[in-house]
Amino acid sequence: MKCPVCGNIDSKVIDSRPTGDSEIRRRRECLRCGGRFTTYEVLESVPIVVVKKDGSRQIFDRAKILNGLNKACYKRPVTPEDMNDLINSIEAELKNTSHTEITSSELGLMVMDRLRDLDEVSYVRFVSVYREFSDIESFLRELETLKKR
Repeated sequence: MKCPVCGNIDSKVIDSRPTGDSEIRRRRECLRCGGRFTTYEVLESVPIVVVKKDGSRQIFDRAKILNGLNKACYKRPVTPEDMNDLINSIEAELKNTSHTEITSSELGLMVMDRLRDLDEVSYVRFVSVYREFSDIESFLRELETLKKR
């Protein structure tokens, strides 16, 4: 860090403490003039990009997933906290990988896997819209697969 008093770039950290979820406050002392100053370090996160079916790219938006979950879980015993936990787990998994892009189909599969464990009826509702079943037979096959689990 550059000293605000003399411009020297050599300093030592005297005190360090977290001030928020992703911020650290540091007290520093210049090694040339002895001047003291405070710096704040913020964790920089790389945005996750969702590649849509048409090839367009959008920034990951948890509100879009929540909207789909609200429709699938309508009048079901799934709480808003359950839905937020589901989205948080997806977001955490995405941030823990080195990838900065995910396809919308991969993201949909992540939602379906978690929703299946949360509520089967909501899962069927979500899958019926997401997979765009062309006939009743493909829909029944999905139900049979769920029933076998």
